[in-house]
Amino acid sequence: MSKLGLSLACWDYDRTRALMEGAVPVDGIELNYLNLPVEETFFRMIRHREFDAAEISLSSYSVLASKEDCPFIAIPVFPSRVFRHGSIYVNVRSRIEKPSDLIGKRVGVPEFQMTAPVWIRGILAEHYGLPVESVIYCTGGEEEPGRPEKQRLDLPAQIRIEPIGPDKTLSQMLLDGEIDALYTARMPSAYLKGKLDGQVKRLFENYQRIEQEYFKTTGIFPIMHTVAIRRDLYEKHRWIAQSLTKAFVASQRRTYEDMYETAALKTMLPWLTAHVEEARDLMGENFWSYGLETNRKTLATFLRYHQEQGLSKRLLTPDELFAPESLESFKI
Repeated sequence: MSKLGLSLACWDYDRTRALMEGAVPVDGIELNYLNLPVEETFFRMIRHREFDAAEISLSSYSVLASKEDCPFIAIPVFPSRVFRHGSIYVNVRSRIEKPSDLIGKRVGVPEFQMTAPVWIRGILAEHYGLPVESVIYCTGGEEEPGRPEKQRLDLPAQIRIEPIGPDKTLSQMLLDGEIDALYTARMPSAYLKGKLDGQVKRLFENYQRIEQEYFKTTGIFPIMHTVAIRRDLYEKHRWIAQSLTKAFVASQRRTYEDMYETAALKTMLPWLTAHVEEARDLMGENFWSYGLETNRKTLATFLRYHQEQGLSKRLLTPDELFAPESLESFKI
């Protein structure tokens, strides 16, 4: 029986490398793994539907899922998860020492609908009392000018957004003091430059300790990306949702094993074994979990933030996001 050819756009992660290299087969599928940077994958998938399946921003997917006729259906696989307290950068001259100092300030975000800033805004509002609408958001390219929102947004009037100039970048604006802070996924070059001469710093310089305390308090390890299948393809071959999910889980399982191999370290971290043990002690054996039930609170919290920030017009439930067939993989 011939296999179904399927293209998958996803970055080069340790947890997906066995899929990229073909070491883990996908039942019934001949996989064409396209190793692409996340920004390119997101743009091409969301704007042009170029791939059969792709890693996708959880926020971008949620915007679409809250509308009728969503062109995608996701599986509960999360290639990217990142705690985001360490992703808030401030210009030292703006005298921002605590979250409340951001009130009334100009804050850069590459895109308002970007997943990392959704988490940052939600965490700052819920845990630090900084209302989402209390700052002015400046949107545009971080290192290169001219980055538009991937989707048209219809936000509440109280949320103020100002696109930056066509020749401006958020990183340079932060360095120059034209914006007071930056919420972003990628570390900006302004931080590397400004750190040397004291111009730019993180809002939470001791972010690792704060993020660990956040996890102890909430049990949340923020999800950034999921994997989405084109709905038209899924409706023709619904079985592919479970096949893909099983393969992603099998690939990840290899990475868990590789990270705890002590005969020779497979990753260039001198204390890799200690890092794994620390993560397990704090977060459990399956510290980078896939599946719906183990991530229900994390997903529900994100979806609440998403709706509160005006990005989804109704409050989605975690169950709405995923193909039912993909959930069966976690019951076997």
